Amino acid sequence: MSSLVAVADAALLQRYSKDAALVFDADERARFLDDHGCPRYPDELPWELLYRIEPDLYARLVEGERLHQGILEWLPDRCGRVLEIGAGAGRLTLDLAGRSESVVATEPAAGLRRILEERLPDAGATCVTVVRGFFDSLPAPQAGYDLVISCSAFTVTALDDPDHCLRTMESRCAPGGLVVVVWPSDVAWLVARGFEHVVFDGPMLVEYPSVAEAVELARIFYPDAVAAISARGSRFVDFVTLGISPPRALCWKRRA
Repeated sequence: MSSLVAVADAALLQRYSKDAALVFDADERARFLDDHGCPRYPDELPWELLYRIEPDLYARLVEGERLHQGILEWLPDRCGRVLEIGAGAGRLTLDLAGRSESVVATEPAAGLRRILEERLPDAGATCVTVVRGFFDSLPAPQAGYDLVISCSAFTVTALDDPDHCLRTMESRCAPGGLVVVVWPSDVAWLVARGFEHVVFDGPMLVEYPSVAEAVELARIFYPDAVAAISARGSRFVDFVTLGISPPRALCWKRRA
């Protein structure tokens, strides 16, 4: 691990050594690197390395990034059979488990799958099955899912063929079911493909366990925000300070 992390307290973009890509298996190398070993999506590569080298660090980062309550209230009270794509460490999964007959949570990074699987027993989420998969490699059910959903994972600029990935996602949904992208990165792209856009109002803050944790994570992920967080001295940090949009929106489509 130490040979893959070049500098322990470095910002994400400078964090990993030149050998870090060795963590990828053959399928991942083909997905993230070209024939010369150069990153196919340079902005996304540090994140993909993070998910595999330091998944617990990523889990710490997102722990306080709670979704807007309106998103959870918008989802059906009874979701039936659910397919979640890019489940990560379970930001949305456990909420889905409480209202679903079954949840198949797909996640390509083994370290994040481990974290999610470890969380399930304490949450009583016996209906959740965690499997490897992503938008272009999804489990094919005997019958379609009632809800196909992804949270903060469908990134148009980081997919070889986003239209194909979206078609695959929609193909797993049963007629009359819902396809939902939570915290979408490219609303206009989804709206152009028939999705509705919903935004929930109200103040939103990231809630860290302590000021020290907020500063430590900011040094890695939001270095431009370190001074402001330190000066304010609060474990509650607004998304504007971090320079990111808050998780207050979703895009949805009902499959015909």
